[in-house]
Order: sequence, then structure tokens, then C-alpha cells
Amino acid sequence: QVQLRESGGGLVQPGGSLRLSCVVSGLAFDQNTMGWYRQAPGNERALVAYINKYLDTHYAGSAKDRFTISRDNDKNTVYLQMNNLGPDDTGVYYCGARTSLNTYFGQGTRVTVSS
Repeated sequence: QVQLRESGGGLVQPGGSLRLSCVVSGLAFDQNTMGWYRQAPGNERALVAYINKYLDTHYAGSAKDRFTISRDNDKNTVYLQMNNLGPDDTGVYYCGARTSLNTYFGQGTRVTVSS
């Protein structure tokens, strides 16, 4: 059974930072592309960043230059370091594991950027 568990969300002031973590079990973690997605209020879930098994990374839109995705294969964990957060970064952040057959998601962790 594939399980993804996100943590690290919370309330942060504009300009602040958060580090999200996602622990994965039930699949060959080091062989799969891992991603972070955000679902802003009233919007669909959208890709924020991903990292593949070769450690190549991709960032969408405003995540470039502010966010860093990384992975620790020994801990089956993927991270998202988020800096200089703004109100538009508010949403539920989901960890996603992309396999050859499916993309699995966790339950999400909520990030609220507000003063």
C-alpha cells in the first residue's frame, strides 16, 4: 500500500519561510519522480516542483528562485524549502509520487501566508 505523509505546513507571515516534508512508503522511492503540488482556494491542484531519480529538478512559475525541492533516498523523504512566501503561496500542498502506472498523493498540508 502506497502512503505519502506530508508535514511542515502552518501559518507564516509574508516574507517568511517553511520547509515541507513528505515521507513515502510502499514503493521504490529512489526510482520515482517526486513532486509537490499546491491547491489554492477555489483552484485545481497544480504542480509546484518535481525532482526525478537523477536529481533533475523543475519548478513552475513563481516557485523558481524561491523554492527548493530535494530528496533523501535513505529516509524515503522529499522536501520543499519555501522562502520569501507571499499570500499567493497560500493553499494545501500535496506530495505526489509518479510511478509508471499511477501518481499517488498524500492528504496534504495547509500553508497560510498572512500577516
